[in-house]
Amino acid sequence: MARNGEQRDRRVRGVAARAGGWSARHRWAAVGIWVLFVVVAMGLGSVAGRVDVSEDDQLKGETSQAARIIDDAGVDEPAGETVLVQSKDGQLRATAPEFKAAVADVVRAVEGTGKVTAVRSPYAADARTISKDGRTALVQFDMRGDPDTAADRVEPVQKAVAGVAGDHDALRIEEIGAASMNKTFDDAFGEDFQRAEYSAVPVALGILLIAFGALVAALLPVALAVTAIMATMGLMGIVSHLQPMSETANSVMLLVGLAVGVDYCLFYVRREREERMKGHDPQTALRVAAATSGRAIIVSGVTVCVAMAGMLFTGLAEFQAMGLASLMVVAVAMVGSVTVLPALLSLLGERVEKGRIPFLHPTKRRNGSKANGEGGSRFWSRVLTVVLARPAVSVAVAVVALLAIAAPALGMKTQNLTVDQEFGDSLPIVATYDRVNAAFPGGSDPAEVVVKADDINSADARAALADFRAQAVSSGASRGPVEVTVHRDQNVAIIDVPLVGGSDQDKAEKSLALLRDEVRPATFGEVDGAEAPITGQVAGSKDFNDQIVGSVVPVFAFVVTFAFLLMLLSFRSLTVAITSIVLNLLSVGAAYGVLVAIFQHGWGASLVGAEGVGAIIAWLPLFLFVILFGLSMDYHVFVVSRIKEARLQGRTNLDAIRHGVVTTAGVVTSAAVIMVAVFSIFGTLSMQSMKQMGVGLAAAILIDATVIRGVLLPAVMALLGERNWYLPKWLHRMPDLTHDEAGMEPAPVPHEGGEEVRV
Repeated sequence: MARNGEQRDRRVRGVAARAGGWSARHRWAAVGIWVLFVVVAMGLGSVAGRVDVSEDDQLKGETSQAARIIDDAGVDEPAGETVLVQSKDGQLRATAPEFKAAVADVVRAVEGTGKVTAVRSPYAADARTISKDGRTALVQFDMRGDPDTAADRVEPVQKAVAGVAGDHDALRIEEIGAASMNKTFDDAFGEDFQRAEYSAVPVALGILLIAFGALVAALLPVALAVTAIMATMGLMGIVSHLQPMSETANSVMLLVGLAVGVDYCLFYVRREREERMKGHDPQTALRVAAATSGRAIIVSGVTVCVAMAGMLFTGLAEFQAMGLASLMVVAVAMVGSVTVLPALLSLLGERVEKGRIPFLHPTKRRNGSKANGEGGSRFWSRVLTVVLARPAVSVAVAVVALLAIAAPALGMKTQNLTVDQEFGDSLPIVATYDRVNAAFPGGSDPAEVVVKADDINSADARAALADFRAQAVSSGASRGPVEVTVHRDQNVAIIDVPLVGGSDQDKAEKSLALLRDEVRPATFGEVDGAEAPITGQVAGSKDFNDQIVGSVVPVFAFVVTFAFLLMLLSFRSLTVAITSIVLNLLSVGAAYGVLVAIFQHGWGASLVGAEGVGAIIAWLPLFLFVILFGLSMDYHVFVVSRIKEARLQGRTNLDAIRHGVVTTAGVVTSAAVIMVAVFSIFGTLSMQSMKQMGVGLAAAILIDATVIRGVLLPAVMALLGERNWYLPKWLHRMPDLTHDEAGMEPAPVPHEGGEEVRV
């Protein structure tokens, strides 16, 4: 028996195995250290506070340059608001007494709130805020106080405007502006987001209850994921002082943390349970799980972290925040899975099966599951029988199907969505936005030219401002009114230019190009020390899109190269490394095709409660590539590790493939269902960008867990045969990060009658 113990110790090597062994032997210490880590991280994060990404950091180029000039000059741009006054039937004109009376009532009402300043009537001499057809007029004003918190103070103004609207039935009187739009969106979607985030945990728990059939076993993955998320939230506060964070990064971190935290724990617990069902005692089952699933978790976790690190190469502060937050939560979940989880399983022992649910617990399904000879999925066993019988046909069919799904992605168009694209007709304020744009093209989102000169009051500077104002209209870039605000003491001027094209992004970008490439150099080119960066919604979208496109190559190269190297080191197989990359790229391509088909072309959009908006939001393709490339490695590493383990045990290539896929099918399916369910929740939100993200992620995970891992991977490995494990001689000197526990003589397992047998 001493020899058996020595053999078991020798069999267990590697970081994951050693960490699991230490935790199992020092279980209370391991649990205490984890709890202390979570509490300390949260406490330090609370004390440090969180620094969020500022507007200056959002983009490089002209948008950032304009924000820097305004900040350096100390110019406070108030939150501007507009009240649309428009004839409902088109008969009443702005010159009519009733129309003028309504405008006067609006002016009195908003001034009476005490929340506004600089109220401008459309009838002022230089206002030019009456439409060409004379049926629409705009009352403009600024909110008092900090523009960043104006949304918190705009409600009394909105109520005052609504009161005036009720007194003038023939006119449409509606408010729109930065403060009112922010308040509307926050009210409408703040609870929406919160509800989605809160419902993700119960959904995951429900699926885990079905997967494990026992309450305690189902609670473990959720507990690990939640504590990992809590610790990461604290760490985000500390790290934000070096790399600012954001609310978007927080939401992405929660999604990724829940996905990988549950997945990693699921992999570990399922393997430990599987070994116990084979007859191993809990300690031996835990050692095997640590050496196999634990190692797969580390390989997968490091690969996911590398993929997330790719976002740091975009140069976009928002992306860098998302990448760093995601990287941290994956690292924390990975460490927790191979340390505190073995300790908890050791503490619980057989009690992990407490709270059994009738008809769902594996003991109720055991006889059926053994029918396939592997103790795994009968469905995937039948699928594999067909796939492995004709691997070449299976590869051809799967590849053609995936390429057909991916085909629409060749025509992908990306842009930042306009308000009407983002929200459709779900909010009344969106209709107001469209009406303002129809009457005053570009008036809702004007381009903003921030002019800085050595002397903004000089004759040359004044002439250039006037010339720019005139040429902006004469060039065809704008139909006016072009408004110029000069801050003499700061030597800064701000020019608001409504762009021809309005909410039509393509046409508006052409107008922007006219301003940047023709009007600006012709007017400000000769002014001493003049800078005139052009910002605004259209400019920001254009600059963001250009920067995203420019970062695709470095991000792609970084993620693919390092993922390839990690797979090469982890499996010591050039073939596995290459096929891993190719299969993941097929999965990502198919996800892109689904996105374009649904949201750009509108094919089947109503089936997911969406609508074709003609474009994919600019940040999503790169975000999806990084997230999916990382998350899909979870399944790939787990399945291939099990196949290699079976091969090292002496099984034939086809038998090892069948064993690896069938025995992991249950956990991969459970993990995929959880991910698809969680991501689908975000696909139910009203914002099109969130729908696109949720549907894209859910579709990609579904494709990856079925077509890729269930059909294409086993078929490709069947065709390759022993070439699956090919490694050139010149690479044999690489560090050996593989595990060889499975290749050694099996450990003795107690027989029911007490006699030791080999398994």
